[in-house]
Amino acid sequence: MKKITLLVCSLAFVSSYGQEHFSGITTSKRVGILNGNMNPSEFSNLNSKFEVQIFAASIHVSNNKVGFSDIIDGNDIESKLFSGSDNVDFSLDSEIALPGVAFKLLNWGFAVTSKAHIKANVINLESELGDAIVNDADAVELVTKAINNNGNQRVNATIWGELGFSVARKLWENDKNRINGGLTLKLLFPGSYANMGLGNFKGDINTSLTENRLNNASGNLNIAYSGNFGESFSDSSDYTSSLFGNLNGMATDFGFDYQLKNSIGNGYKLKVGASVKNIGSMTFKGDDNLSANYSLNINDPDGPNAGLDLNEFNDVEGLDDIEDILLSHPEYFTKKEDKNDIKVKLPTVFNLYADLKVISKLSVTFFMQQRMGDNENDDQITAHNSFSITPRVNLGPFEAFLPIGNNEISGTTAGIGFRLGGFFLGSSSIITAVTNDSKQADAYFGFRFGFL
Repeated sequence: MKKITLLVCSLAFVSSYGQEHFSGITTSKRVGILNGNMNPSEFSNLNSKFEVQIFAASIHVSNNKVGFSDIIDGNDIESKLFSGSDNVDFSLDSEIALPGVAFKLLNWGFAVTSKAHIKANVINLESELGDAIVNDADAVELVTKAINNNGNQRVNATIWGELGFSVARKLWENDKNRINGGLTLKLLFPGSYANMGLGNFKGDINTSLTENRLNNASGNLNIAYSGNFGESFSDSSDYTSSLFGNLNGMATDFGFDYQLKNSIGNGYKLKVGASVKNIGSMTFKGDDNLSANYSLNINDPDGPNAGLDLNEFNDVEGLDDIEDILLSHPEYFTKKEDKNDIKVKLPTVFNLYADLKVISKLSVTFFMQQRMGDNENDDQITAHNSFSITPRVNLGPFEAFLPIGNNEISGTTAGIGFRLGGFFLGSSSIITAVTNDSKQADAYFGFRFGFL
């Protein structure tokens, strides 16, 4: 169980590869495919007639307990993560933008894009429950901790690929104003999935020098897995070997943008855009799939061996190992539902942004992301609310920006990024990670080019 619960902790050490996805560059003055991925209406604003994206990657790791210095200094992450009374939230979110093309034709913009997603999360996990499962018992005398959580505590991971077909058009324009609209249809290729959710949990954890035992407990438990995650949940190759599965889902993005144009020359004084992304779902299918719900009821008479020994979960490798333990205790766990196909909802979000020209070459971008699903639902891929303000200097082929944001998990962050021609590199948290022990680490990079 330690390997499963601390999945995201172990992956935090690869955070130097990337972050909050492409913060700053998705609202760049040089409009390209990443702008269109954030809002499909932006394909009407392409800087070049033809745009080619070679590759881009963004990795974002955030949590509400472990600081950047804890990872660098090699502190005891397990103890730090489950310390205190606050529930644990931990997120790894990676987006890999694969080759894509876009072009403009008269008042239209078109694009064909491809992406892969890797997400892993710990959501609303009770610190005391996580500590009892992951860390060794060390109480000199018997200590009882009562837990009452009406939410749904989850450990979740999802991998999928997508192929997008976008169209955008200038809807209206006069001397001072312009409005564009756009739509993207995405074909989804689910790869691997795993979910363990514990809802409406109540129970007593009895801790002694040698063991942690759960008693007087009730709740609802969901176990679901597909692809590589049944046998293993902690090997990094489990995530990279199944970026694209078979076609089995569809989703839609749509958006609009308004521009208040410059009185002289090209460009705009103000651009405001809004989009809704990832409206849709996908289904994981496979002979080895499992989606089962269990009711938990433990009420043993008091005694030295009363209740469930949580140490049984210490050495599990995957969710099938957990299910074997559940099935070995029919007196505690009752299977209520068992099905093969797993249908999950995409992380639908609403994006709103405004780019304001302050003076020549200097502008400020305001960006907000609001999730539209409930992260505690077992069939929901997670998303997180965020807000950022990004001053930027644009010198044509060179652009530099300073994203300052707030993430609902990790709090306030500040980073830096730049674009030189078609190459870009940045992080939305490197400044606060180094100077203020941020609980977020991320970076992104990529290359694209345009012509004509």
